[in-house]
Amino acid sequence: MTEPVIPIAVVGHTNTGKTSLLRTLTRDTAFGEVADQPGTTRHVEGARLRLDGRAVLEWFDTPGMEDSIALLEYLERLGQPGERLDGPARIRRFLDTPEAHGRYEQEARVLKKMLDCDAALYVIDARDPVLGKHRDELAILAACGRPLLPVLNFVNAPAHRAAEWRDALARLGLHAAVEFDTVAPPLDGEQQLYAKLGVLLDRHADTLARLADSLARQRRERHAAAYELLADLLVDVAALHIASAGDEAALASASQQLRDRVRQREQACVTALLALYNFRASDFDDDALPLQGERWGMDLFHPQALKDMGVQVGMGAAAGAMAGAAVDLFSAGLSLGTGMLIGAAAGGLWQGMEKLGKRVAGKLRGWREISVDDAVLRLLALRQRQLIDALERRGHAARAPLRLDRPDDEALRRGPLPEALKEARSRPAWSALSQGHEDSERRKQIVRELARSLAAEPVSGP
Repeated sequence: MTEPVIPIAVVGHTNTGKTSLLRTLTRDTAFGEVADQPGTTRHVEGARLRLDGRAVLEWFDTPGMEDSIALLEYLERLGQPGERLDGPARIRRFLDTPEAHGRYEQEARVLKKMLDCDAALYVIDARDPVLGKHRDELAILAACGRPLLPVLNFVNAPAHRAAEWRDALARLGLHAAVEFDTVAPPLDGEQQLYAKLGVLLDRHADTLARLADSLARQRRERHAAAYELLADLLVDVAALHIASAGDEAALASASQQLRDRVRQREQACVTALLALYNFRASDFDDDALPLQGERWGMDLFHPQALKDMGVQVGMGAAAGAMAGAAVDLFSAGLSLGTGMLIGAAAGGLWQGMEKLGKRVAGKLRGWREISVDDAVLRLLALRQRQLIDALERRGHAARAPLRLDRPDDEALRRGPLPEALKEARSRPAWSALSQGHEDSERRKQIVRELARSLAAEPVSGP
């Protein structure tokens, strides 16, 4: 027999972050309407969560309660002399009154949905003081006879009153509460929320546990996929080589071509990461991310960007028109077997040398190869890891521009480059930015190994 969908209402005072909570829980930046003015949500709106292709839980966003003090007084006058109404009966009588379609229409929508649901989340702005209106709200909601789980929002704010709220909730018999900042939720926030819901709804505990496990698995898979995107980017850039004549003008032109390709490739990675985490380019400030043109606060190839990230700037990274480019006669690992190839070239025996032989032939004619400087490669890795970490910790209700802190990552700043990138240096065919790209099994293996290595290293601020 198919289990019924679990209906859960999201309730609370006006402007406490109910819609914001659902945006984050559904990973949908477009759900409902979020604004600074009060009373943005005027109607009930639903969103379903699926497990193994089947809907198992439906959230209901409700309007904010605005006049609970007056409503509680009105409810207390509804009973007849000598009549004893329990909470749900009193609420149903209220819903049949003209006041429920007039003065208290908004509250009536909330209470009607409460009666239709198995439980409710009561969203609290933890920055607010505990006032009488909040206690009256909770008394009214409790009268519906449904389990109520308080959710303390905005607990990352410096002046929050979470302890004060927990004490007040305990006095009202609500001992189970969860802290869940909708702008920057904890990584295990969803699991905590569903675990406590499972305690309140024991008949649905198994379904809620499986849902929590599924969401945790999706988070792990998303994290792994993000680092595969990063590893693929780094292999593409490390393997990129552009041939150039040896004169200064040609080298400068080739260097500019190299920088343009790398910037475009970084932008493609950023776009893919935003899509992976279900964010939109329009959700962010142009100055925070390179969403248009070359913007990331500062250009990838600017020496100051390297210095700001703590990457040591070499001569190749800071040399004017050649900034960020490395020029070498026998770069990219060509020292291996070079003697044999030069000998073959002298005898005119290039047949069978394929691409490697042609590269050396060009070099013997005075051509050079331009590649990305190691310092820029390090900066690229640091910036993308920084972005991944920020997206991991960002709630879908966040509206402020994304802030990227300088990561404390000495291994990427100054340590040796990963062996995977050293190998990529010697394999130009691995770069999707070049003609003749070959996505070989060895390349795929290197990308997977590099992704696992980068994902295993912690990313933290200073």
